Parts: sequence; structure tokens; C-alpha cells
Amino acid sequence: MTVRHRLIRAIVILGGVLIVATFIACRVGYQPIDWSALWNDEIARSVFFRLRLPRVVMAGLIGSTLAITGAALQALFRNSLADPLVLGVSGGGALGASVAIAFGWGAQVSGMPLVFVTAFAGSSIAMVITYRIAQRHGSVLLPGGLLLAGIAVNLIANAGVIAVQYMADYTRAMQVLRWLIGSLDVVGFDLVFRMAVFLIPSGLVLLALSPDLHLFAVDEEIAASLGVNILRLERLVYIFSCLGVAVTVSVGGTIGFVGLIVPHVVRLLFGQDVRVVLPCSALLGAAFLMLTDAVARALLSQAELPVGAVTGLIGGPMFLWLLQRERRYERKT
Repeated sequence: MTVRHRLIRAIVILGGVLIVATFIACRVGYQPIDWSALWNDEIARSVFFRLRLPRVVMAGLIGSTLAITGAALQALFRNSLADPLVLGVSGGGALGASVAIAFGWGAQVSGMPLVFVTAFAGSSIAMVITYRIAQRHGSVLLPGGLLLAGIAVNLIANAGVIAVQYMADYTRAMQVLRWLIGSLDVVGFDLVFRMAVFLIPSGLVLLALSPDLHLFAVDEEIAASLGVNILRLERLVYIFSCLGVAVTVSVGGTIGFVGLIVPHVVRLLFGQDVRVVLPCSALLGAAFLMLTDAVARALLSQAELPVGAVTGLIGGPMFLWLLQRERRYERKT
């Protein structure tokens, strides 16, 4: 079966999964939606179109972005354990965004919210630091050096967030804390549209880079001999990965492990080809975070569990399992 046929089959399957996930996520909440009431009940329509549907769409955007970013980073670093959270990118973005939130920087720079700018700067700095620490003689130490560097950057970023909270007033500190846990609360589509302006182009660029990333993931020298500009590829993946993570972090907080879990599941189902993994990760990532958020809303009857806690409970054990599997593979080789 050709790559094109495998990709079409996978997109059809995952497209069906996404439709089902959207229906379930729209249905689940504090009060189940009565679809017939949407036609004649103004309150039901307002709840659905101003609260429920925007939240589901935002979950899809964030899940898709985190998953495709994780898949791109895993291909670039040739490491299935690479993830925006593990590599410190989310931590850096969290530190940048928490500074803006704690000190009330609600202004815009050239039409862009300042919290996006500070989150992007934090993500970029964290990515550069992680890469430089893990680099030796032009090659990245995989997996140990890269993971240890990412963990160190995350610890530093977390310490910075704590310091920011300590210096901020009580109200701002509580806003940062609530935001850090990871939440998808939204009213209306205004914020969703502003996110989409950054996230959709970011995802499209990463998708366009998938053929080059596939060659690079196979072998760097082969990719270079076939005309892939390695430096340009690395820079574009860094920039647009940081942009996507920065926007998701500045809006939804640190929702971890989506970029780790989803690409791994896609590779198990549809193979290792990066040209298939990236678009499929985008679809499955959207469906995964929609369903995870639905679980977070439905799990407790009187309260809402943060979606970041749910993804952490799922992704943490999976990360440990993947790490153990990598160690077994190293022993065999």
C-alpha cells in the first residue's frame, strides 16, 4: 500500500473518530444537552453556542497543535520521548505567560496580546537552552542528554513561576495558579478565533515540512544529499513549534503529555512514516483532548477536574513506560 493510500485510509478513520469525539464532548457537561431544546429554548442555545461549542473547538485546536508539535519534535530529535512538556518548551512558555498574567500585562503589541509574546519568548529560550545543553559534536545526545536537559529547564522554569507568584499580589497569584493547572474555560468564539490565527498557520507549516522531516528522521546525511536544507528545517520546526506551544500555554495553561501520547498511538496504528504521523496526530490530538476535557467535566459531580490533571494522570505512566522501553532497546543494541 502506498503512502498516499495509507494516509487517506488513516484520515478517514480518524476523521470518524473526531466526529464522534466532537459529538460526545458537546453532549457532556454540568447538564447534558437536549438537542431538541436547541430549536426552541433560548437559554439552551446560549449555553451551547457561547459555552459548550467554543470550549470543544478550543480543545480541538489545542489538542491538535500539541500533538502535531510533539510529532514534529520527535521526528526532528529522532526520539519518541520528545514532547513540548518534557523538553521544557511548555515550562518556558508557562514562565513567560505567568509573568504577563501576574503583572497584569494585558496590552497588545502590533495587535498581538502581550501574553502570547512573553509565552513565545519563554518557549523559544527554553528550546534553545535544551538543544544546546544536549548537543555534542553537532549531534543531540539521545535520549538521556536531551531528556535531562529538558527536565532541568522545566525545573528552572517552575522555580521561576513560583517566584513570580510570590512577588505578585494574592489575586494575581491565584489567577496564575488556576491557569497553570490547565483549563479550557472560554466564553464565545472571540478567543478561539484569535488562537486560530496563530495555530492554523503553525500547523500547516509543520505539515508542509513533513516530507523533509521524514527524510531527516531516517538519516540526516541522506536528507542532505537529497536536497533538504537541514539548517532551514531545524529553524522552521523550532520557530513554529514554539509559536504553537506558546499560544496554547498562554490560553490553556500547561496541558502536558498530549504531544507524547498521541504521536506514539498513531505510530502504533499506522506506522512510522512521518508524512502519515503528522496529519494523523493533528486529528487524533484534537479528538483526544476533546474527550479528555469531557472526562474532566463529567468525573466529579459538584466540581470540574482540570484537564491538565487528567492528561497528566494518563501521560505520566505512559512516559515512564516509554522510557523503560527505550532503556531495554538500548541494552539490546
